[in-house]
Amino acid sequence: MRSRLIGVAGKVLIDALFVGSRIEVHGRRPLESLLASGRYIIASWHARIALISYAHKGSGGAALVSNSADGEIMAQILQRQGQATVRGSTTRGGSRALVQLIKEMRYHHRPGGLIPDGPQGPPQKVQPGVIYLAQKTGYPIIPVTYSAKRRKVFNSWDRFILPYPATACLLIYGTPIFVPADFDAEQIQRCTQALEDEMNRITDEADAYFGHPILLP
Repeated sequence: MRSRLIGVAGKVLIDALFVGSRIEVHGRRPLESLLASGRYIIASWHARIALISYAHKGSGGAALVSNSADGEIMAQILQRQGQATVRGSTTRGGSRALVQLIKEMRYHHRPGGLIPDGPQGPPQKVQPGVIYLAQKTGYPIIPVTYSAKRRKVFNSWDRFILPYPATACLLIYGTPIFVPADFDAEQIQRCTQALEDEMNRITDEADAYFGHPILLP
């Protein structure tokens, strides 16, 4: 009950934060046809999920959310934003959770969502679960990030950021990462590094846009 109430409050808070914000979007136009198809996987850093979940509310996606108490709150928020949630992580019970997420995506024609450095980091380091998800579904991975002109940076493991109400925000979509259906360990590492590099590149770009120092993991 408590987590449900916090989830409702969290959904209201996120709506209140961004409803009056000036949100500029970079990199989305070349991806419109891909986004319209619903055959994609959104990947964002744990610290940058607030605006990304808001921007994609109502998309009918399926997101992997950890089994932790924080994950329960996040699941409640996402469900109220119109997303399906699969509980688990890529480290604890990861194979079962990924199989369930794949079923949600395939059988219900949903896009996927995964936080590659969650639920406990290390921050801004891609874990291979998202690569396997892309390989099994055939969906490309779209890196997404954001920053805000006025924001609170928490002293948490991921340096979570929360914008102030009605501030300017920049949402950036990166270059999609396509994962081949058949690959070896070397190709897995190459795709993992390519995704990590692109996610960090656009995150640094978003922070630099507002003159913020780069938040090193």
